[in-house]
Amino acid sequence: MKKFSALPALPPSLLQAVDALGYTEMTAVQAGALPVMLDGKDVQAQAKTGSGKTAAFALALLTKLQPEVARLQGLVLCPTRELADQVSKEIRALARFIPNVKVLSLCGGIPLRPQLASLKHEPHIVVGTPGRIQELLNMGELKFAALQTVVLDEADRMLDMGFLEDVSNILKLTPQNRNTWLFSATYPREIRSLSQHFQRNPVEVTVEAQHDANVIVQRFYKVDIEEKPEAVVKLLLEQQAESCLIFCNTKIDAKNLTDYLWKRSIPALHLHGDLDQREREETLVQFANGSSRVLVATDVAARGLDIKALPLVIAYELSGDSDVHTHRVGRTGRAGETGLALSLVAGSEMSRLVRIESLLGGSVNWERIPARPKVLALPAPAMHTLAIDAGRQDKLRPGDIVGALTGVGELTKEQVGKIEVFATRSYVAVSAPLINKVIEKLRAGKIKGRNFRIRKM
Repeated sequence: MKKFSALPALPPSLLQAVDALGYTEMTAVQAGALPVMLDGKDVQAQAKTGSGKTAAFALALLTKLQPEVARLQGLVLCPTRELADQVSKEIRALARFIPNVKVLSLCGGIPLRPQLASLKHEPHIVVGTPGRIQELLNMGELKFAALQTVVLDEADRMLDMGFLEDVSNILKLTPQNRNTWLFSATYPREIRSLSQHFQRNPVEVTVEAQHDANVIVQRFYKVDIEEKPEAVVKLLLEQQAESCLIFCNTKIDAKNLTDYLWKRSIPALHLHGDLDQREREETLVQFANGSSRVLVATDVAARGLDIKALPLVIAYELSGDSDVHTHRVGRTGRAGETGLALSLVAGSEMSRLVRIESLLGGSVNWERIPARPKVLALPAPAMHTLAIDAGRQDKLRPGDIVGALTGVGELTKEQVGKIEVFATRSYVAVSAPLINKVIEKLRAGKIKGRNFRIRKM
């Protein structure tokens, strides 16, 4: 793979950001798509989850951007709030050395009023879900006159979720001379039709969809439906993974499996469509920062979840869609790490296995569930999450939180983990054994000279 520095069109500010984030060489999709986008052409890129596509289009967007022009120049459409938030963060991280770049996330499920207030000063880049973007367009609150580029991220998921009509309506309102960059893991007929209507001679970039067996090991287990919950327990105890994402096909299964794990003394979080926005955010934060080892999720709810070090994925039930299976497997084995993907298959699911075997290029090898794991408990997570009822609107930054935590004399920088700052709330992972002392000290002191409500998650 080429180094980012080999691309003469990338300005020094972006090369500095790439270096600060630890990106050394381009991934396959970056090496294929980035030069095309920097050359001002439309692109139709096919790549699996975790391929580095977000950084690819973010770097191209920021290279084209004119920060001194306070107009909307880039629009990124995503299927879910979680993915939109993740994309926004990646763009902001890459824009850190470019002064005064405003990136705004506009998604449904969040009150309109704060978003309308944010639009009073026009952003340079908007990342949002199609429904909310359409709503704001209908209200006349979004202006496309200066729009240069539209990115459709995970277009196949937008199709699955019924957003294709909204996406088409939005594209019809954008300037004719814009660039359109389309990223999708699969290209069904409807997505190709969308491309034909709205793209101009797109360059196709395809990255092999199947996962490298040397990076991700897949194992399959024949398990009766009623025995699956206990099979999950045995696999978790056998693997002793730092973190595990378990996929369920339905929210009922996700709830029931989570309850079962708790009864078996395995604390687990669950993520599905019935959670409100705050619950979803807090669940994702705790899993991402290492405060919880196990997350049980439905496929749609897990979109946008970006955990670079995820050693284990379990499919509680096979998906009827081989592309969804590929997405699940692709959650592990990222960022140069190896991964393990385990699938539980009941007799009624055998017909679904045909498509997966076609992807794998042969019959799967069946494994046995361990009769009795050698270790009978999972170690407690090393970190615990603190919630602070203040965020970006209070001018709170990650550095302020680190300063307050290390200033109370209980924590070193090494004992402070991942920090997430939202509009009105912030979350920080701290060393679990010190959590109660830290809360006591912080409540007695101040953060950035002010007293904020602090609670343990």
